[in-house]
Amino acid sequence: MQKRTFDIVVSALSLLLLAPIFAIVALLIKLESKGPVFFKQTRVGQGNRQFSIYKFRSMRVERSDSDGNVSASRDDDRVTRIGRIIRRTSIDELPQLLNVFLGQMSVVGPRPHALGSQAGNNLFWEVTNQYWLRHALKPGITGLAQVRGFRGATNRIEDLQDRVRADIEYLATWSLANDIIIILRTLRVVVHQNAY
Repeated sequence: MQKRTFDIVVSALSLLLLAPIFAIVALLIKLESKGPVFFKQTRVGQGNRQFSIYKFRSMRVERSDSDGNVSASRDDDRVTRIGRIIRRTSIDELPQLLNVFLGQMSVVGPRPHALGSQAGNNLFWEVTNQYWLRHALKPGITGLAQVRGFRGATNRIEDLQDRVRADIEYLATWSLANDIIIILRTLRVVVHQNAY
């Protein structure tokens, strides 16, 4: 109850305060390339239920990867000029505040992954049996793994294992105070070398 109340208050206030930024980003996306402002993708959430996550579209429509089979790379030619900026600053993630308000996500929690996400040449759930434990809570816009720097492409199995370990630690030690600390720490890593 505490976590859901916190999520509703934070997401509602953030959506109101960030409305001008939403409008500017939406206009820039439309001016640069044809297609929708938002990118929707199926992700796995709490209890392994699927939902549609919202992001600002950062790639050319014809090159978008709806299944998430190919992680974005540092010099990915699918990404638009505006897309590069909003990905680098994590602005592309802001529409997930709507997912939080709707109850599909939380502000803080394990990041939701696309169905086709791979670590090395393995689908995420093939890497470790502990992978499914992270779905005990709602997925988050940010989480313990992200503030520890575990972001970006998962080219190696170890890249996913680090995230899963952090996610399980978060589950085991959850408190509202910890969520607030993670949010404050997130502000320090909004611009990150692995955000591309």
